[in-house]
Order: sequence, then structure tokens, then C-alpha cells
Amino acid sequence: MRSKIVAGNWKMNNNKGETQNLLSDLKKGLPATEAEVIVAPAFVNLAQASEALEESSIQVSAQNMHFASNGAFTGEISADMLLSIGVDTVIIGHSERRAYFGETDDFLAKKVETALSMKMRIIFCFGEELEDRKSGSHFEVVGNQLKNALFSLPEEAFQSIVLAYEPVWAIGTGETASPEQAQEMHAFIRKTLSQTYSESVAQEISILYGGSVKPANASEIFSKPDVDGGLIGGASLVAADFLAIVKAI
Repeated sequence: MRSKIVAGNWKMNNNKGETQNLLSDLKKGLPATEAEVIVAPAFVNLAQASEALEESSIQVSAQNMHFASNGAFTGEISADMLLSIGVDTVIIGHSERRAYFGETDDFLAKKVETALSMKMRIIFCFGEELEDRKSGSHFEVVGNQLKNALFSLPEEAFQSIVLAYEPVWAIGTGETASPEQAQEMHAFIRKTLSQTYSESVAQEISILYGGSVKPANASEIFSKPDVDGGLIGGASLVAADFLAIVKAI
């Protein structure tokens, strides 16, 4: 049975004190759940979060990492650095990294290979732009993103990968793909994995939806058979909202 997951991507938010307060509120309010709960604070607060959540079921993820093990990459963070502070999960391919920092499918493939070589778990993000959706090319775009970054991997690699479908037009915009649109794309992703690898890979991998998920719409989105949870942005910065989304799964 594939895992249900609710992950909060905090992006460039929360200083040290704000991080501590939010972590404390999440620990105190975490409901009984069979879902995995993950938070991804900013780099400077990862060690703090890892320590604060050491005895909690809440897991910690990084928002990004470099493909190199070390070297002259000013401002970057390696897999080994993350592992050294107890962080073994990383988000790769978020649309903001693609759009603002020019990360291509080939560049992301290198990150994926490095993370897997270091025994890390990956939350791999992908999704179409609004013009892709309007032109009807959204399935082709998503299929190519998966193919270019992931489909050179052996089948067993997918045991360490969580997929996160995030339609770019629904991230931070207040717009949300309808539950039916989310289900349609998630079903397409499973079909693509089944055709490329096997039905086992397709059915065992967790696929999250991301894009303006809120307490008010989480239950309906999560009710779809191929939606295994969410990668939550803005709502993950408010403890009550994030915990309500965890309850909804």
C-alpha cells in the first residue's frame, strides 16, 4: 500500500524564532494519522528543525540541493551536508526553481542521481504552465518532464521517489485544479509509469497534488483515488491550517 503524505514547503519564510514557534505548534497539535507528515523549512533552519522534531513523527525535508558533492558552488548545499544534520529527504524540481533559477530537466536529472546515490528520498515536482493547459498540451508537457528527468532510472529507484504534480498556474495564485483535473493528471502519470516501467511501480508510488490546497478543499482533492496527499505551500505556514489539511487526508 502506497503512503499517504502531507508535506509543507515553507519556501523563503520564517526566521529562527518563527520556525521554532511553528514547529512547536505543529508538534502539540498533530492529530493521530496514518499519513506521513513532512515540513521543509529554509536551509538555515533545517538543523534546528531536525533537532526539534527528533522525537516527533513529523519528518524534515530540504527544499533543494546541488548535484555536486562539494566544490566551488557558492551558496549551494550538498546531499552530504543535509545528511550530516539528519535530513534525508529533499524536494527537487519545484516550479519556482525551474522558473526563477533556470533549472532544466537535464540539470534536475543530475540532482536526482546524486540524491539517490546518497540514499536520500526525493519529492520530485513537475507540472504545466497555464498556456500548456489552455493549448491542451498539458499531458505532453508533464510526460516529457518525467521522461527527461526520471525515465533513465532503474525501476528500483522509484522506491525512493515521491512524485508531486503541481500545475504552475495553481501555485500561489489562489487558483486550484479541480479535483477532477487533479485525478485526471494523476491517473495519466500512473498510466505513463505503467507503460514505461511496470504496473507495480505505477501503483506503489505516492503522487501528491500541490497548488493552493487549503483546509476548505483538501478533503475533496484527497478523496480522489490517485491522489495520495499534498505538497502544501502557503497553508503550511499556519499551524491550524496545515493541521486541518493533515486531518483531511
